[in-house]
Order: sequence, then structure tokens, then C-alpha cells
Amino acid sequence: MSSKSKKIGFIGLGVMGKPMAKNLIKAGFKLKVFDIKADVVAEVAALGAEMGTSPAQVARDCDIIITMLPNSPQVIQVLTGEDGVLQTVRPGSIIIDMSSISPVVAKKMYNAAAEKEVEMLDAPVSGGEPKAIDGTMSIMVGGKPEVFESVKDILLAMGGSAVLMGEIGSGNITKLANQIMVALHLSAVSEAMVFAKKAGVDPERVYRAIRGGLAGSTVLDAKMPLILDRNFKPGGPIWMHTKDLLNVRDTALEIDAPIPLTTQILEAMKAVKADGHQNDDHCGVIQYWEKLANVTVKRE
Repeated sequence: MSSKSKKIGFIGLGVMGKPMAKNLIKAGFKLKVFDIKADVVAEVAALGAEMGTSPAQVARDCDIIITMLPNSPQVIQVLTGEDGVLQTVRPGSIIIDMSSISPVVAKKMYNAAAEKEVEMLDAPVSGGEPKAIDGTMSIMVGGKPEVFESVKDILLAMGGSAVLMGEIGSGNITKLANQIMVALHLSAVSEAMVFAKKAGVDPERVYRAIRGGLAGSTVLDAKMPLILDRNFKPGGPIWMHTKDLLNVRDTALEIDAPIPLTTQILEAMKAVKADGHQNDDHCGVIQYWEKLANVTVKRE
């Protein structure tokens, strides 16, 4: 049976999940969707999806169940809680959790699914809302190779790439490694540009001078123009990146990995979040350094 003939349940139609579900519909997949917000369920259903009434009801009717949820507690509740997916899922089904969660939790959910004779992949994504909308996200997958191959066409209907990283949990390890690097890049940009501004040198000129050299990066080119325009409309909001770094912290404690720089950046993001900027794009973390230096990095 090809993937197009299988029915997909999609649970979690938030900032990322809604455009991902829409892209699956555009690609010709049959969907049954559920979210705690009835209006977004109705919006996706208007494009051709069937409306679900609970995670258990979705799982009962579907061969493949995709979850895209805020964090580990929500994944645990949706999969194993009362009226959850594992209450009704059929043996032989596949769960693809595309949430960014703790790798430890991903392994626990895999074991719970295995008890029901159900396969599971952890498949978090990178790229934020813009890439979720245009279907060019990077998808990092953990699980069995044969299970990955059986759903790869589904994943590529939502992303520009889907790479198998290893056993269950390795998808989320890769995502957390990504989030460490992005956070440190953003912090380096913030510290350098506040330094330049404090010294009386135009940060935009500094950006244009260094972007072609070794200090240039995708993060610098994607985020510095937004900082200069004071455009902190989120692609990846600060609250979400803070959540990911908290998962890094918890995982690092489990595996005894040193994360001194990440710990410092986590505190900076928490401070900006506490200042009421939790919904700003994560490049808004520059406001932490700006507040310390009493300057604003913007176009002259």
C-alpha cells in the first residue's frame, strides 16, 4: 500500500503544524486532523481534511499519526493520556512525532508504542514558520531505517530534506544541537553589534564588512537585517527557543555533557522573555545586550 493510499492523522495545528498539514493536503494525502482549537481544525478541514474529535478518535481511523506539539508534557499526554493515541491505535500503525522534545521522552514514548505493536519515529524540524509554510524545512529523524523509508515521501511533502540520524531520540539530539548553535550564533551577533554600536561604529557597516569573511553565517545574513529594522516578528519565537534550551539542559544532565555557553545564553533568553518579549523572534535576544549597554542597534 503506497503512502498516498494511507490515511494520516495530524494532531497539533499550531504555528508549525497548521502549514505542515496544509502542505500534506496539497500533496494529495488524506488527512484527519485534531487540535484543541476548533477554529484551526475548521480552517484545515475547509481544505479537504476530515475533522477529528480527540487524539484517540484520530488514531482509531488512521494508519499514520503525526504529532506536532509544544513540548514533552503535551506529547506524553496526547500519546499516553486519557483519550490518547495509544488507547486506540491499531497494531502496525506508525507514529511520527515531529515536536521538539526531550530525547529521553522520545525513547519512553517509543517503548510505550512498541508495547502496542506500533512503530515510532522522532522527527523534529528546523526552519521556523516561513519554511513550514513553503515546505522547505529540514527534518531530522530517529528510528528504524525501514520505517523511515516507508514514510519518507510524507516527510518530504512537508520539508526540503529528511535525514535519518540514527536510533530513536537521535532526531531530537540533532535538533537540540542545531538549537545550541543557532543560540550561540545569535548571541555572538548580538554581543558583537552592541560592542560596535557602543564604540560609535555603525553596526550595519560592520555587518556588510564582515559578512563575506569567516564570521559570516546563515544566521548573520538571516537575522541582522531584521535586527537593523527592529523587526522582531517571530519566525522562531524566544519562548520556543528557551524551551529547546531547557531540553538541552535536561538532556545534558542525563548524559553528563558540558554546556557552559548554552547555559549562559539560556539565562539571557529567560531574561528577555521575562521582560515581556517572549513572542519576539529569537534574534530579539539582542535586547539583553542592548539593555546592559544602554544602546539600540538599528539602521542609522
